[in-house]
Amino acid sequence: MLVHALVREDGTVGADELYSVANSLGMSDQQVRLCVKRLVAEGRFTHEGRGRRAQLHAAPDTLRDLAPDVDFLRHAFRQDAGAAPWDGIWHLAAFAVPESARAARDTLRETLVHLGGAPLQGGLYVSANAWEPYVEEAAHRLGAHGGLTLLTTTDLRRGDTREPAELARELWPLAEIADRYHRLDRVVGPRLDRLTGPAELSSGELLTVAVELAAELTRAMEPDPLLPPELLPRPWPGTGARERVARCWAALYARDRGEARPALFRRYADITREAADRVTD
Repeated sequence: MLVHALVREDGTVGADELYSVANSLGMSDQQVRLCVKRLVAEGRFTHEGRGRRAQLHAAPDTLRDLAPDVDFLRHAFRQDAGAAPWDGIWHLAAFAVPESARAARDTLRETLVHLGGAPLQGGLYVSANAWEPYVEEAAHRLGAHGGLTLLTTTDLRRGDTREPAELARELWPLAEIADRYHRLDRVVGPRLDRLTGPAELSSGELLTVAVELAAELTRAMEPDPLLPPELLPRPWPGTGARERVARCWAALYARDRGEARPALFRRYADITREAADRVTD
């Protein structure tokens, strides 16, 4: 998360910034070196130079993998603004992948859960969002598209349960997800006070806050299926937590001195500005 958060617009990560921010977060240089070594071995980054003068270059696949998370965050803010009402359609995906392709089968299952799907029974998953493009892309990439079945329905029943909000409570761990947003709120509060206060913050301090926010936002949102508000308890803590995160990103962007900044600064600032524009409209 630390390395991904510091990727600049040109796909590079400066080792000096990486080590400085890691140190301020309580990580040792050895931890950073092991992390970089692993990322390079996995082919996610290439490495140029030595020590703190080195640079990491993100591989094309790494940059591509960051994009879906941005799409999901944008969708979450659209939901919070009331711009993405639920159409009552459930989206289902079923797959049959032979034992000989177990790795592809396991990865596809993990992908469906990452995309917000909940298991109904063996090999059958459901989402309240139109996830088909993401599911098909993953299936094609894994060579499992021939065993994938996609369908939609407005009449989903599980046992005697058919009311949508009640189904959502049964299928997804909403209490656990809500607790993650409460934790996010506790992290955001003091950082929002610092960012909107009068004290000057150094470049390193701003980067550290950005990484802390990105890490906690990811922790909260990764298991979140981003269910439509119509299916969630009210009030839903994710809405308020994301609103305060948006204020933090706006303050971070306002304090940017025009230096080479992580793409995260612009990307999140753009999303939060879009959300603010919708609320104003």
